[in-house]
Amino acid sequence: MRINDAKFEIALARSGLTIGQAAERAGISRQRFAMILNQKNITPQAVGKVAKGVGVDVTEIIETEN
Repeated sequence: MRINDAKFEIALARSGLTIGQAAERAGISRQRFAMILNQKNITPQAVGKVAKGVGVDVTEIIETEN
């Protein structure tokens, strides 16, 4: 599973939060949050935490195959 950078940026902008604030809402450190965003393959649990942090459904931020 991979987070789509553009979709994540849009979700973050909509939330009005900083990366640090989103990480806090997700219950993880800012460093861990950033590490998750930069990984190529991410566990479903990690993607769930990122989505929770920005207040969206997981499907709104992951890469989808065309």
